[in-house]
Amino acid sequence: MLALDHSDIKTNNKKRILKLLSKERELTKLDISRKLDISVPTVTTITNELIEEGIALEAGMATSTGGRKPVIIKFLPDSRYSIGIDLGRDFIKMIVTNLDSKIIEDRRKELTVINETEILGSVKSLIDEFLNENEYIRSNLLGIGFSLPGTVNEKELKLEVATNFKLKNISFKILEEYFNVPIYLENEANAGALAESELGIAKDLNNLIYVSVTEGIGGGIIINNNMYKGRSMRAGEIGHMTINKNGRLCNCGKKGCWETYASNRAMINEYNKENNDKASNIDQIIEKYKNGEEKAIDVIEQYIEDLAEGIQNLIFIFNPDYIVVGGDISKYSNIFQDKISERIFEKNEFYSKGDVNILFSLLGNDSNILGASLIPILENFRFEKI
Repeated sequence: MLALDHSDIKTNNKKRILKLLSKERELTKLDISRKLDISVPTVTTITNELIEEGIALEAGMATSTGGRKPVIIKFLPDSRYSIGIDLGRDFIKMIVTNLDSKIIEDRRKELTVINETEILGSVKSLIDEFLNENEYIRSNLLGIGFSLPGTVNEKELKLEVATNFKLKNISFKILEEYFNVPIYLENEANAGALAESELGIAKDLNNLIYVSVTEGIGGGIIINNNMYKGRSMRAGEIGHMTINKNGRLCNCGKKGCWETYASNRAMINEYNKENNDKASNIDQIIEKYKNGEEKAIDVIEQYIEDLAEGIQNLIFIFNPDYIVVGGDISKYSNIFQDKISERIFEKNEFYSKGDVNILFSLLGNDSNILGASLIPILENFRFEKI
């Protein structure tokens, strides 16, 4: 038991030192010792391990204030890599990142149909093709993280249900066996929340809800700097809260779910209703809105009302410091942000403007996939939010 405790302490100290080095880039052992309150012998042991593993190196001598010049330890972000995979309605997207989460490769494969065979086969070929061209990255790959649109079973590596994609019980274990690296599955909104809190506009914020607006709506909930997933790891299905009990039929079988009013799909469907000039994506509708088209203006104004209503419900329930909106609409914050905020706080007896900050993602469509690629890195090197 004592040995286990010592091992846990060492692992924790190693993660702390790595996190500090990744932030500061270069430090002496004495700097590390002072900043983290870890003894110099312990710092020396751990930094020697990091040097042996190729994650750090000795980078010359620092200026001495008396006595022997201290050795500088330098962090090497390109010593390890991670792969992130995002499953869309008709595509698989892959990114490869280093330890700084810098994207060094970005590839995409279109899906002709969406079923288990097509998804697993496309992921396998996409990753295989890249790794066959990059042996160094294959040898230094930490793992593969997946951002998936639905409920996942992380332990069994299974996508249990994705109602908007009509998918159930897809196992990813075969990929872990094939690539011989750890595989991690995460709900796409949780992955987005992770990226926002580590890399994006919500970096280092403690209490926030990330609202992922895509084909549906998902939520990633971070409370006291930790991801809240609930008893059976299913928290965050905010798109299925009812905002109109006799409203539109949802793919889940209920009526009036929030995502039937405030998702990308909802905006497109509403615009195309009784309209000969059909839109295939929200960018087209917003462009028409900017050009003053009456139909587009009506659709966008109602969309803002519906999106704000759901966000207001989240604020009443969770009382977060921040709401971060991600997905396709995040790049149009100049259109949505002020109007949504006004709608949320008007005639609101409980909250005033400024009590909760409404932010729009700066990572845009990359939030979810960056979050997926972060998971292997966090599992190996840093304190976990997951």
